[in-house]
Amino acid sequence: MELNIREIASATMILFAVIDIIGSIPIIIDLRKKAGVLQSEKATVVAGLLMIAFLFVGKEILNLIGIDVNSFAVAGSLILFFLALEMILGITLYKDDAPETAAVVPLAFPLIAGAGTMTSILSLRAEYATVNIIAAIIINIIFVYLVLKSSGKIEHFLGKQGINVIRKIFGVILLAIAVKLFAANIKNLFL
Repeated sequence: MELNIREIASATMILFAVIDIIGSIPIIIDLRKKAGVLQSEKATVVAGLLMIAFLFVGKEILNLIGIDVNSFAVAGSLILFFLALEMILGITLYKDDAPETAAVVPLAFPLIAGAGTMTSILSLRAEYATVNIIAAIIINIIFVYLVLKSSGKIEHFLGKQGINVIRKIFGVILLAIAVKLFAANIKNLFL
């Protein structure tokens, strides 16, 4: 149960790719515009707690309600797919009745600690020591917090056209992640 820098670095990079907070910048900026206020602290704390809790009891919770990890991953891939379509096509599929703030939904869950992240955490649990996964989660949460706090500055730096370009590029990347997650897990549902 020792800290292992190699495991921490690997788990951090895997979670960083799945959480994809950089790719979520356009969504975060849109949420800030719709809600007016981003509760960065609350969103990061809730997302971190969700990830750590899922690390310990995620598989048991899914088993308790009769859902296997593959079904969870396929459902998560569909959510990512529709988010990607929104980004690429510039349409709105997810409609919320004018949220007052953006914190737990949709920031903490499903944007930061979504099905892809939860599935990855379950996979990491099989390969790495729990203490190293927790360290990787904390590192990612700190980075997420910094991005959420500086979303206004990032928007100003990139400009409207820059945001649109990033939205399209990361929409395609998110779509590819969704397809990969779907393909990797759908075949296991029929075995």
